[in-house]
Formats: sequence, structure tokens, C-alpha cells
Amino acid sequence: MPTVPLWRRLLAEYLGSGLLAAIVIGSGIAAVQLSPGDVGLELLENALVTGAGLFAIILMFGVVSGAHFNPVVSFVDAAFGGISLRDALAYLPAQVLGCISGAILANVMFSLPAVSISTHHRATGPHLLSEVVATIGLLLVIFALARSERSSITPAAVGAYITAAYFFCSSTSFANPAITIGRIFSNSFAGIAPSSVLPFIGAQIVGGIVAVGLIAVLYPGLTPEEAGDILVPHHDPDGDHR
Repeated sequence: MPTVPLWRRLLAEYLGSGLLAAIVIGSGIAAVQLSPGDVGLELLENALVTGAGLFAIILMFGVVSGAHFNPVVSFVDAAFGGISLRDALAYLPAQVLGCISGAILANVMFSLPAVSISTHHRATGPHLLSEVVATIGLLLVIFALARSERSSITPAAVGAYITAAYFFCSSTSFANPAITIGRIFSNSFAGIAPSSVLPFIGAQIVGGIVAVGLIAVLYPGLTPEEAGDILVPHHDPDGDHR
């Protein structure tokens, strides 16, 4: 069955990652402007907008690329045969560049300097543990739905999970190396200082490795065909789905 050309999938990953970063950072900037001094309300606004935005962009780009927007998702998908390792490696720079572009876009939309390096230090022990937990949870949500052939509800489930994880994880649940890098470039509510980035990415990788083991144990019947549809069924040029 025909598959979507790689260049189209890379464009979708770039655009989707860019929108994800713009949503996360833009809503964080807006929250501070709308609710100055009320951190709880700011976080709630940031979380709700991020969850709703994720739902929309997964629907938007899922039929093209699978709507990963996250290198950990891509490499775990490759580990289960959903995409090739070559494609996962190709997705990586598209996702990172997309998130950096989205951060710059968010800054400009709110009349801030296009690039401002964050000074928000986050790399404490509890934060890093939170990133491990957040990443494991995200991957289990995605692959549990794939294994049970309920991928059609994954956009809503991922949006709901990330919204909740903003509050039950002290790190506010980045769970994504690409968005972690992108958030360096906005010295705003949603930013992260460069010194915190490598520890965060390390924690996310650990979460991904643990998740692979858990998925293998919990869902041993996961096939490459099911893994390939981890977010929403891919769409081919003739309108068929797989």
C-alpha cells in the first residue's frame, strides 16, 4: 500500500512541532499577561491551552506523519517497528528545528525579542524524576491505545494526559527533548535555562527506555502494523487508511 513520502512527513513534523512550541510558549506568555501574580491560574491556563492545542495538531498532522512531534515517541515507535530507524533519525532535526521556530514565533507574536535565552532553572532531583514519570506515562497512553486498536481517541487522550501532567508532575511535564530545546529560546513563563536542558533530556531518555520495557511486558502482541498507527491511522494519497 502506498506510503506518505518522507519529505511530506518531515514537513508535517516540522510544522506540528512548531505549532506545539508556539502553543506551549505563547499560552505561557499570555497567561502571565492575563493573570499577573497568580501562578496557579497561569499554570492552569497554560495547561488547558496546551492540551487543547495538542488535540488539534495531532488531528491536523497525524494522517501525514503520525504526529510524533517528539524524538522519544519516534525512537520508541522505531523500536517496535512502526517506522524505520532511518526515518526516526530524519524526524529528529525536523522536530527540534520546528520547536525552535515555534518558540521564536511565540516571542514575536507577543512583541518580545525574537530570541531570548531563558533563565528559568528547573533541573532539580524532583523535576528530573517527574520527567521520567511524565515520559513513561505519555508513551504508555500512546501505545496502550494502539495495542487496543483505539488510536482514533489518541489525540484526546494525549491532550488530556499532558494537561493533567502539568499539575501532577513538578516539572510541568515537558516529556519531549525537542520542546525542551525549543523552550530555551524564550525567557518566559514556559522557558527553561540551557543548564537544565541536558539533565531534562537525559531523564526523558531514561523514561523512554523504561517505557519500552513496560510496553513489551504489558502489550506483548504489539505488531509493527499497530505500532505504525500509534497516533492516528496514516493516510495515503488514494484516501485509504492503514
